[in-house]
Amino acid sequence: MASNLFEVHSAGSNPAGYVHPIAIEVMAELGIDISQHQSKHLNEFLDQGIDTVVTVCGNADQACPSFPGQVNRYHWGFPDPAHATGTPEEVRRVFREVRDAIELTLTAYLNGYRESAPQ
Repeated sequence: MASNLFEVHSAGSNPAGYVHPIAIEVMAELGIDISQHQSKHLNEFLDQGIDTVVTVCGNADQACPSFPGQVNRYHWGFPDPAHATGTPEEVRRVFREVRDAIELTLTAYLNGYRESAPQ
């Protein structure tokens, strides 16, 4: 979606150690293969030049440290689909809803970024 604009990393303050199988499944529905991704702790990135941090779940905004050189910080609060309950299809629906909400938010952010970028 924005690989030509950004180098993106994903990490958490309390990583599960694996990528949720339903997350892999619902991303594959959009042709996005995350099956080889790994759950990482945010400390793995503290020594890198990170200029924008986006937190997406629960208290992640409070748990995430400031990174050296960090310029921008955003919290896009989405429910954690890993906590969804119900039938397998109801849980998948929650994963899809969160996936789609993240996509809409990211698309709006990228559109604003492109409009404000120097030409």
